[in-house]
This record gives sequence, C-alpha cells and structure tokens, in this order.
Amino acid sequence: MAKAAAKTRSRGSIRRRGNSLQVLVYAGVDPLTGQRMYLSESTTDEDEAQRILNRLQSEVDEQRNARTRATLGVAMDAWLRVHDVEENTRKGYETYIRRYIRPALGDVPVAKITAKVLEEFYAELRRCRVRCDGSPRVDHRTERLHECRVVRHRRPPGRRPAGAPPHDCAAAGCVVTECPPHQCKPLSATMVRHLHTAIGATLAAAVRWEWIKSNPSGVVKKPRQPAPQPKPPTPEEAGRIIEAAWEQGDDWGTFVWLTMVTGMRRGELLALRWHDVDLAAGKLEIRRNYVWIDGRGVEKDTKTHQMRRISLDPATVQVLTAHRENYEQRMRSLGLEPSRSAFLFSNEPDFRTPYNPSATSHRYADMCAELGIDSHLHALRHYSATELLTAGVDLRTVAGRLGHGGGGAITLRVYAAWVGESDRRAAEILGSRLKWPRGIQP
Repeated sequence: MAKAAAKTRSRGSIRRRGNSLQVLVYAGVDPLTGQRMYLSESTTDEDEAQRILNRLQSEVDEQRNARTRATLGVAMDAWLRVHDVEENTRKGYETYIRRYIRPALGDVPVAKITAKVLEEFYAELRRCRVRCDGSPRVDHRTERLHECRVVRHRRPPGRRPAGAPPHDCAAAGCVVTECPPHQCKPLSATMVRHLHTAIGATLAAAVRWEWIKSNPSGVVKKPRQPAPQPKPPTPEEAGRIIEAAWEQGDDWGTFVWLTMVTGMRRGELLALRWHDVDLAAGKLEIRRNYVWIDGRGVEKDTKTHQMRRISLDPATVQVLTAHRENYEQRMRSLGLEPSRSAFLFSNEPDFRTPYNPSATSHRYADMCAELGIDSHLHALRHYSATELLTAGVDLRTVAGRLGHGGGGAITLRVYAAWVGESDRRAAEILGSRLKWPRGIQP
C-alpha cells in the first residue's frame, strides 16, 4: 500500500520558485517528439497548490489533457498530408496557411488554440491583412536589401549650365519607384471564412488523433457571409460585348455567346468536348471542369461534383451548328478527321487542348476595357438568348461570320422562330435596323 502511495505521489510535485509555488504533473510522452510532457500551473497559496495538483492528476487520469505539444503549424501540415481534396483546393489551403495562418498562429501549441484566440485573430485580419499595430510603416516591395526610392532619369541631369533651373524629374518624365507608406487593407469576410474552414478541419483532425480533447472552432463567431451581389452587364452592354467578341474571331464569339446563354462556369465551358453536345436534341452535358495547376491543365469534377444537362435554345443550336461546321472544315483542311473527343474551344490546330483559363479571363476583361465596360467573365452567367435578342444583338452578324456565306439565312430562321414571323417578314424587320454581313441581302 505504501509503495502504491509513493508511486502516486511521484506523478506530480509542488516546488517553490521565488514567492510562488509551481505544480508539475507528469502527462506521458509526446507521440510526435518522444519527449516527456508535464502539466504546469503556479499559485502563491499552499492549499490552492494542492487542489491544483489533484485537478491536474485527474485530467491525466481521465485523459482530458492534450496528448502533444505540437504546434498548429505542425498540425496543419499533418492534416494536409491526409486530407482528401482536389489539387487546386489543396493549393489554396497551402496559400492560406503560408500567408496568414502560419505567421500568426503557426508556433502556438494546438492545445492552446481557443475560441478567443481565433476570434481575435479573425478580428485582426478584418482590420488589416498584415495585422499591423497601427504605427506608421512602409510596405516594402521586396524582402531583399534594396533602396526604397529609386529614380530612373529619362534624361540624366548631368552638369547643369550656369543659371539653368534645377532638374525637375516630373517635368522631364523620370520614372520614380518607391516603397509606399502602409495602408491597412482588411481581409474580406469570405477569405476569413476560408481560413476558418482550414483551421477548423485541422482541429477536428487533432481531436480524431487524440492530440486535443475538443475542437474550439465550433463555437467561434465567424464573419458574416456577405450576400452575393452579381453585377452583370446591362442588356445594351451585353449586346456590344457579344458583337465585339465576334469581331475578334468566330471561336471567341461562340465562347462568349455560350457563356452568356448557358450560365456555365469558365472551367466547365473549357472542358466541353464535342461528344458532350447533342445538336439534334438541343442539349449538352456538363461533366467536367478544366483548371490550370502548377503550369499544366487538369480536367476534374465539376464544382458541385454532379453531372447536369442543359437544354439549348434554337439560336444557340444554330450558333453551335455553325461552330461545328467550321471545326470540321478546319480539320479537313489539315488532312485530319474531326474527332468527337476534341475540345470545342482551343488555340491548337487540332483542338487537343482547350483555352488557358487565366488567359481567357484576361482576354475578356481586356475586350470589355476597350469598350469602356466594367465586366468580368463570371458576371455573364445571368443572361439568356431571349435577353440578347431583346437587347438587339445582331444574330445575322453572328451567323454571317460563322456560316461563311449562308449565315444570313440561318439567322433569319432563328430570329423568325423567336418573333413568330416568316423569314421574309423577319428580314423586313431586321433590314430596317442593321446591315447584312458580308454583302448578304435578304
């Protein structure tokens, strides 16, 4: 019995350190580092020290203490190694961890991550994404040793003649590069919620691995999810955009048109192959998404991980029919046979790879900037062919470019179907407003 009591007492101790009493309780071996772990608290009252000793021993007996002193950074690395997620999503998590989480909380033991710690961290990011202390500072353009202000003289000032005015860099057009003063830029609520998702998933994994006993992220007050505020172009602007797109080329015009009338995401459009399109039935299937990861294109599941079918309106069927005829003609001119597995939109002669996603968005933004329209590609997912026709989009120009000679008749049939008139009457209606493409007359 005496031996058992001695063994129990050896699990913890109380020792005086200056004016306080330190309580130490052995808590086992850290499974990651192999080092001994101790729970420690301090007090100045002897009776309180004994109560602390009993409480800490109970935590160890009931396994309510943290099993490791691993930091949040170590835990996040371990979580990423086992987390089953698509590659582009993993890259996003790695970016969040490197830029925001690791500099602030990477060295904090995972057992000391509390709801208060997380809420304070999120509040700092919502005030300033670099979590500055509010004092004046400079946002250096590089972490390397450099001069904060560099002047590249357009004309070197040289030796100034007697009586000549001093050299004026502004008047001479000299280029001045300097590190600007810091301006606080808050991190968006959406981005903070992304960080919270990564931290919460890491802490949940730490609970499963018995590193900690509970996940504090479940009670954290997150920033409110902002309501989506889409800002699509006006119908008149949409008409100008689609006309400008066709002026740049048949393929590009078809891509922008299909983006407008189907509401498909950029990656879904780029992943379309001809075997996904049923022109006879007027339908297309969305099964894949095309993204760019580490300098290479990757086909993966859609964002919702679900296949879906879209019914095409008559105008879009005609546009895609002409696009298919163009594709077949180009293949035969190269001595190749058309393939059902070819992509719909490609810069390659044989259509074996689709457009680059980033280049596609930049091309659209540059085109809109030339038109004086503030728009991005994602904003086009709010249109239909009916709205475009109502806005006065000249489908005759569309079909005239795509049909290479027979487009006027194709578009007349499409427009006549929409307005419920005969081809001749549709020609009379349209002829009073717009010019026929390529000299075609109704």
